[in-house]
Amino acid sequence: MRIALDAMGGDYAPDVVVEGSLAALEQFADLHVVLVGDEERISALLQKQKYDASRLEVVHTTQVIGMDEPPVDALRQKKDSSIMRCAQMGAAREVDAVISAGNTGAWAAACQLRLRNMSGVARAGIAVTIPAFNGPFVLIDVGANIQPKGHHLYQYAIMGSLYAQKVQKMPRQRVGLLSIGEENVKGTDTIKQANELIRNDPHLEFIGNIEGRDLFEGVCDVAVSDGFVGNIILKLFEGLSRGIFGTVAKEIAQADPAIKPAFDRVVAGVWKRHDYTEYGGAPLLGLNGVALVCHGSSDARAIRNALRTAREQVLDNLNAVMADRLAATAETSPA
Repeated sequence: MRIALDAMGGDYAPDVVVEGSLAALEQFADLHVVLVGDEERISALLQKQKYDASRLEVVHTTQVIGMDEPPVDALRQKKDSSIMRCAQMGAAREVDAVISAGNTGAWAAACQLRLRNMSGVARAGIAVTIPAFNGPFVLIDVGANIQPKGHHLYQYAIMGSLYAQKVQKMPRQRVGLLSIGEENVKGTDTIKQANELIRNDPHLEFIGNIEGRDLFEGVCDVAVSDGFVGNIILKLFEGLSRGIFGTVAKEIAQADPAIKPAFDRVVAGVWKRHDYTEYGGAPLLGLNGVALVCHGSSDARAIRNALRTAREQVLDNLNAVMADRLAATAETSPA
């Protein structure tokens, strides 16, 4: 299992990428990691660590795409960037999966440019697993496609359901379509078209339209959205969870010393269940290959978990299952 990582991508790269990669190598005996980026900086970090050199290699690149650079312009001007080289390796099948915590727009564009969409997929979508009060749910899309058509959302429902089942091992795959009301007549023309397509697919457990307040109530396992709204929901969740736990931590710090240890244990347990980094990177579903997007602020644990998720996606042969399902849909659906 060969997985390539953009070692220069993210707020804390390459340090956390190297640390997370080494942790994954210890955890998974079948894993071979390829770190792509500035060889001098990566090697300096590796020299301080003990690891099996036969299972890790470094591919040198001379350029890095910054987090604030315009994606398309950066890809054109920096052809030897770590992002572009990772995508090229994935397209050439030199590796089984590729991962980056770098510039999301540039990474998504590079993967779609090099890997291309799988047959039958109109638009790729980013699927992120979000921990909620009654268990996690998959949200798709969170930024790859901000102006989708109805049949794009329909395909997201299919791909998100298969990802929830095969990789996240969710026992059910109830699909909800984000809208401004539960009634089928609510929402834009795109939402109405998607609602009809999803509702008429007998292979999907569609519960209908859902509203934003439903997401954390456990009503669905897969929430389908356009990338604009999905990205806002994701960032809102991240900020809200950090704020809530930060506030609780401050209150605990002022608690009675006799009960503080008990409070600490409870909060630590709740945080572990609701820490989104536990689920690793978010796959860019619909590509002719396995590519994961990581949060720019990913730490070493998030990188390790992203490697785990990519590994599981490859082992579960998700892309082949997805391709068969979409092909069958194309044959039987008027869309």
